[in-house]
Amino acid sequence: MLPVTGTSLLILAVVFGAAFGFLLHRGRVADYNTIIGQFLLRDFTVLKIMLTAIIVGGVGVFALVQLGYAQFHIKPADMLAISLGAALFGIGMVLYGYCPGTALAAIGGGSLHALIGAAGMLVGGIAYALSFDWVKANILPVGGMGKMQLPALLGVSAPVIFAVLAAVALVFFALLERGATRRP
Repeated sequence: MLPVTGTSLLILAVVFGAAFGFLLHRGRVADYNTIIGQFLLRDFTVLKIMLTAIIVGGVGVFALVQLGYAQFHIKPADMLAISLGAALFGIGMVLYGYCPGTALAAIGGGSLHALIGAAGMLVGGIAYALSFDWVKANILPVGGMGKMQLPALLGVSAPVIFAVLAAVALVFFALLERGATRRP
């Protein structure tokens, strides 16, 4: 298989980006009210889509690696940095009402407030870049576990992790649907 490069790669990026944006809109996760409904525990559309994407994407990447079409590029598990980044991401998502992907899809759909919030994402990215030397010296070393994958950490194979995650997701989906039918 020949690698895709140059203009073909750019065209594929636009096609897949447009398809991703379309699917985000179609799944209603580019809608501010859907995301806020998730945080208010009233609408679990976002959670259902994310769990499904994690399982399908994980199995897909695992299969591509096993077939030799892709390679893992494992990043260091710097636990303090990951925890702080996750907290900042969560706070930003609650305040903004979008994650970066859904924000771009909402901008593509004409949302002015999503466009204004995207400026905040850019400012945050610039602030991180400007402070990276300090972050690298003071935060990244704390809780650093090196390049670690979950299967190695847990001592089980990736297919077992995917199977357990899929089973948990299916039970969770069933409980959500059961609860939704009981509500007036």
